[in-house]
Amino acid sequence: MLLEDGSEPGPVYFDVGSGAHVPLSTEWHAYDGRFGRPKAALLRGACACGWRGAAAYPLDGTVLDDNKPLYEAGVDLAGPIGDFNAHLTVVRDAAVPLPEPLTVLLTALTETLETAAVKDPLVALKALVALGHLIAEVGADAALAVQVGRVPIETVTTALGTSETAARRYVNSYRHP
Repeated sequence: MLLEDGSEPGPVYFDVGSGAHVPLSTEWHAYDGRFGRPKAALLRGACACGWRGAAAYPLDGTVLDDNKPLYEAGVDLAGPIGDFNAHLTVVRDAAVPLPEPLTVLLTALTETLETAAVKDPLVALKALVALGHLIAEVGADAALAVQVGRVPIETVTTALGTSETAARRYVNSYRHP
């Protein structure tokens, strides 16, 4: 979301009364101008990795109602979603591809676990515990290899198709659980 002046607003905070936790949102529909919130004038594709679309799409004022939230206004999101999908294609194409045997194995594992979760949930849970241990062990080995091999964080970011912050968090989560 962009404001009338073209700037990107910060998060919207929701006053839910007293308490230490104040909920916030950066979802596009939170910027509806109601209850003192910023009012968006333009839509733009965006990603958690920091990417922002080049195009800005004006909100159609004829479908906006100041008394209703934006998600009820029938806002055309085709432009920003199209830009975002194009960005995802670029990210996927640059990421490290999984070898076909591993993709086949992961697909079969997913299907088997989903079936077990319905038919025999205890078997699914037991398998997930074992898988969790395997993930922690192999993840620690892979993260150590990345850190010791001094793979630049930019390379990790591109290979995983994520932001630098998320890549650091991901690698560190295996090294320091």
